[in-house]
Formats: sequence, structure tokens, C-alpha cells
Amino acid sequence: METLNYMLQNSPRILELTAQHLELALIAVLYALVAGVPVGVLISRYRRLVDPVLWVVNSFQTIPALAFVGFVMIFLGLSRETGITVLFFYCLMPIIRNTYTGITNVDSALIEVAQGMGMTRWQILRMVQFPLALSVILVGVRLALVIAIGTASIMSLAGAGGLGQLIFAGIDRVQNKMILAGALPAAFLAVVAEVGIGYLERFFIPRGLRV
Repeated sequence: METLNYMLQNSPRILELTAQHLELALIAVLYALVAGVPVGVLISRYRRLVDPVLWVVNSFQTIPALAFVGFVMIFLGLSRETGITVLFFYCLMPIIRNTYTGITNVDSALIEVAQGMGMTRWQILRMVQFPLALSVILVGVRLALVIAIGTASIMSLAGAGGLGQLIFAGIDRVQNKMILAGALPAAFLAVVAEVGIGYLERFFIPRGLRV
């Protein structure tokens, strides 16, 4: 009850921090999509690049968030850009891996049929492989978005804003109501992201092609 009263009394501030939190996550995922999907396509064509590329992007997942934030702050300082950069690197792995997996798992018989019809490699990618791989790619986007929303709380330490401000302020003051006022909206955003991507998948992808 005390937490609810606190959230109601401070609802404008909480809504502002929630918007910042979501914006950080969405921008990072968007940048990861722009960079990750072409890389996934590239390594699906040149298989010798698969292991080194996946090793590099997977290594980002092993770096503790606080250490990663501290490293990026050396170059970008206390800023929103620092938070977005860290989240971008955390989001790369699921998008690159799922793009690669989705494209390479397309039935080779379909590729042969497309080649027999005289399609170029670009046409096969755009009209055959990518539509069939979209369901798998969306699973990677869903995972990346949940990772970004969960990790964005720590980005407040880099001056990026978001709900982490409430969480860490509550820890400093030993105020559970402040911690919960930041943690509950962050958890809600993660659930909404999961459901939202699932809805997009059902809307755009035929039932037989869904993962």
C-alpha cells in the first residue's frame, strides 16, 4: 500500500523515467537491428566468418554491465550515449545469431527452385530467405528488447536516465517503496515488450511459418 501511494504521488516523475527507460531500450535495439541483420546475412554467406563473429558478439554478454559502463564512459563520459552504446552491444548477439540461424535454416530445395527460376542472390535473399527467416529474427528482436529493458536500469549510473534512478536512489536511502517504484514499471515494460513482439509476429507472419 505504501508503494502504491508513493507511485501515485510521484506518477509524473515515474512516467517520465519510464519513457526515458523505454526510449533507451528501443534506440539500442533499433541500432542493433540496423547493424546486426546485415552482419547475420553476411556470415550466412561466408561461413568462415561465423565462429569469429559470434565469438566477438557473445563476448560482450560476458562483460559485467557496470564494468562495461565504466569502460565506455572513458570515451563518451556521463551521457545518454554511453547507455545506448552499452545496450547496443548487449543486443547484438541475439539479433545476429537469429538472423544467421533463420537464413541458414531455409529449405535448400526452395533455394534451388528460386535459382531455377533465374533469381539473383539478392532476389533470393529478399523474396525467399528473409521472409521465411523473419519469424526466427523476431525471436532475436524479442530477446534483445527484453535484455535492453532489463539492463537499462543500470544505465542511470552512466547519466542516461531511466528507472534506474529511482532504484538506486531507493537503495541509497534504504527506501523499499522507491526501489519498487522503479523496478515494477521496468518489469511491466519487459512483459509489454514480450507480448508486443508476439503480437507483431502473429499479425505479420502466417501461422505455418511461426517459430
